[in-house]
Amino acid sequence: MGLWTLLEGCLLIANALAILNEDRFLAPRGWSFQEYSGVKRNSIKGQIIGLIYATQYLRVLLIMFNSLCIVVKLVSG
Repeated sequence: MGLWTLLEGCLLIANALAILNEDRFLAPRGWSFQEYSGVKRNSIKGQIIGLIYATQYLRVLLIMFNSLCIVVKLVSG
């Protein structure tokens, strides 16, 4: 496994976190943004909720990284 494969895996995980819908998936399980204010931010649950919302706010950057990954795959084969 190379560095490029590891970066692609991280990009796929970031994509998966970015498309989670708060109303349909996160809120029924107690992972909504309102829970984030009540949960200690140093806890594991608070850190994961913060990561989910950070990836959702950085969608434009994810689109650029996905485009770069597609171009590199097309060029390198």
